[in-house]
Amino acid sequence: MTKFRTHNLRRAAAVAVALATGSISVLAADNAKFKADPNKVLGAENCKECHAPIFEAWEKTHHFLSFAAGIDGKPAMHRTDEAKAILKKMGERSAKRGACVQCHYTGQASDTGRIKTVSGTSCESCHGGGKDWNKVHSAKEDPMALVKAEKLGMIRPHMTYAVAANCFICHTVPNEELVNKGGHTAGSAFELVSWSQGEVRHNLQKSEGKANAEPSAEHKRMLYIVGRLLDLEYGLRGLAAATTDGAYSQAMIRRVKDAKAKLGEIASAVPVAGKIAGMADEAHLEPGNAAALDAIIEKIAQAAATFSNANDGSTFGAIDKFIPGPDQYKGAAHTP
Repeated sequence: MTKFRTHNLRRAAAVAVALATGSISVLAADNAKFKADPNKVLGAENCKECHAPIFEAWEKTHHFLSFAAGIDGKPAMHRTDEAKAILKKMGERSAKRGACVQCHYTGQASDTGRIKTVSGTSCESCHGGGKDWNKVHSAKEDPMALVKAEKLGMIRPHMTYAVAANCFICHTVPNEELVNKGGHTAGSAFELVSWSQGEVRHNLQKSEGKANAEPSAEHKRMLYIVGRLLDLEYGLRGLAAATTDGAYSQAMIRRVKDAKAKLGEIASAVPVAGKIAGMADEAHLEPGNAAALDAIIEKIAQAAATFSNANDGSTFGAIDKFIPGPDQYKGAAHTP
């Protein structure tokens, strides 16, 4: 797997958490294959006892089904002809051990120290490996339990920037070689509201599984804005990691330009959107320009996280016309 420089998966996720919590000391710069640290992953089954409705909703998603079972009569993700062709080009025998694991699977360290894939994209892929915070967050007698869990690495739903960053880490495909050599697509046409409110929505906890409610209009505004900011950030992160002028770098350049245009559409209603988009004007959009891009990326990340933490969406009603409706959601949310 091509080395993802300092913009590798774990560091990018750690940046999101650090900026969201104010604990920048949690930055890491190693080349992790999995978003969640396998040494801290407990596994989705561990969440089922208290979050059964959410677990059942997850079992109906592509995130779950791609691991072993087929989807709508089609073979599992790693068994399709397309996947086999990519693996062959990459010189790899299994999707569960090669470049695919970083996004499509959850890894867990065994007692022997060997890391095994235990599921598709799961709870801990988004909310962080639970070893340090699981028991803390479930201590119902402690009114500060969730706050304490955050400090131990739990990424809670209200941490919009940090949660969404975990989406963009994978949906921008942070692997130049996988695209240029393997022929993998260079990311999804990912828009945060339409993708997060489709089949992956699991707003079932408060109703004890009786209703999978949509978020409020205010929260959807924040999802839309933060999603557009992250699209710009991760387009730049991908370009910073690119080393050659090829399919991957060109896709990242297009992503950056498209993200800037979308931010421009809402800049009059959300001034920070125009300000952050303007930060990218300083960037020379070309591969092999990592050193110059690094400082710009971190400025954008800091500004986006600060905005996300300081706003609730109540004053941004003017952007409602840009927010996708249910007819544009990616699949249907699970209903009890």
